[in-house]
Amino acid sequence: MNVKKFTAATSRDALRKVREALGPDAVILSNRPVDGVVEILALDNDDVAALASPAIEEPQAPSFQAFDNDFDPEPVFARAPAAFAPGAAREPEPRQAASRAAAPRLDPFAGQPYVERRAAPAIEPEIPPTYVNRRAPAQEATIDMAAMSQMMSAAIAQAKESAALEMSGMMNEIRAMRGLMETQLAELSWNATQQREPQKAAVLREMLAAGFSATLARYLIDKMPATKDAAEALRWIKTVLARNLTTIANEDDLLNRGGVFALVGPTGVGKTTTTAKLAARCVMRHGPDKLALITTDAYRIGGHEQLRIYGKILGVMVHSVKDEADLRIALKELKNKHTVLIDTIGMSQRDQMVTEQVAMLSESGADVKRLLCLNATSTNETLNEVVRAYQGSGLAGCIMTKLDEAASIGNVLDVVIRQKLNLHYISNGQRVPEDLHLADRAMLIDRAFRNNRNASAQFGDADLPLMMAAAAVGQNADRSLREVHLG
Repeated sequence: MNVKKFTAATSRDALRKVREALGPDAVILSNRPVDGVVEILALDNDDVAALASPAIEEPQAPSFQAFDNDFDPEPVFARAPAAFAPGAAREPEPRQAASRAAAPRLDPFAGQPYVERRAAPAIEPEIPPTYVNRRAPAQEATIDMAAMSQMMSAAIAQAKESAALEMSGMMNEIRAMRGLMETQLAELSWNATQQREPQKAAVLREMLAAGFSATLARYLIDKMPATKDAAEALRWIKTVLARNLTTIANEDDLLNRGGVFALVGPTGVGKTTTTAKLAARCVMRHGPDKLALITTDAYRIGGHEQLRIYGKILGVMVHSVKDEADLRIALKELKNKHTVLIDTIGMSQRDQMVTEQVAMLSESGADVKRLLCLNATSTNETLNEVVRAYQGSGLAGCIMTKLDEAASIGNVLDVVIRQKLNLHYISNGQRVPEDLHLADRAMLIDRAFRNNRNASAQFGDADLPLMMAAAAVGQNADRSLREVHLG
């Protein structure tokens, strides 16, 4: 038994020495610290196997008591049997038995027939296991790097998501605090402005009563030059609004140029009646042969019949289409017409079919100019939604309808100014074609402020700071106000 001693500074180093000297199957006898080092006594696994298994006795060679007839001195057990001798022809067993029976062998000492005793096959001694031929140790469990990488990626992604959620919550809190501070500061600022410049408060009431948004009103009041007269300040406001309201100078360019025009807008805004009014103007200018009418309103019961009646009165053929393919065919057949007017289906600005309608008109194969009909009785928020829904790749212009039913028109003028729309016509009744007029900027601005005698009663001094505080937040985010020309 060969016990070996290994010393090292740490147990890890001592075990490494044992593995290098005796292999991974070495037997550790003791492990203890001695004089600041670690001492390990180990024994080779071969020695342990030798101690555990009993000694194997070598088989004794049997003493030969019989010889062949030729007296071969070689022991029987030392010779290989003739049947297995290298190079010897193997004789079939029946012939061997016959030859042996024919020539019996005699015992040389007793003179008696000798019965051959075959020697037992030699037992090979069991070779003790060594480190070289010992069974290889079981492989250590390997780490699945792909699974480990996946787990790490999942952990990192979860950590990022948690951090993003925390950051988002923190940013929302910061924005809320910022909005609160801006609101309070705006209230304080407006209170000071109201006391120092009361004419601005008077102009603000006039604009709010006319229907203009608080955001546009605050922007113009902040840019208004210093003056002590409220009337002079209101004149400056009207001048700026009229300068930023885009209209067509005359309809000669529109009617003489011709083309394909499609009237779009929500349900009940007056598209069919306005189409009939424009058709009457075109017939009066160029005759019925130069005009064609197309309707896509096959959804409503009798929707296209109203336009057919107008077409019959004007002597103009009305074509009905259902989809984009029909529209392409109709426009290709009517390409020789001077003017083509398309009456579209009315639908809510929140309907998903609005996008399909805009795409159908844009991809019809012709240059279709879309004119948006804006209801003057709608609120500012509703009109903004309508413009955003029907905007598409761009509107050629807009037509203000139901002017006779609106109590104030500042809301629609506010949207036209901020959305940079070109106002073509205004419609103020159901008569065809009398109740359709070119847009006059000065007249529209003057009418917006004409019926505001009770402006001071609608908005008190306590309401203005809150409205201006809310408008200050919207003013910072509204990019359209940066394009308002002050002159």
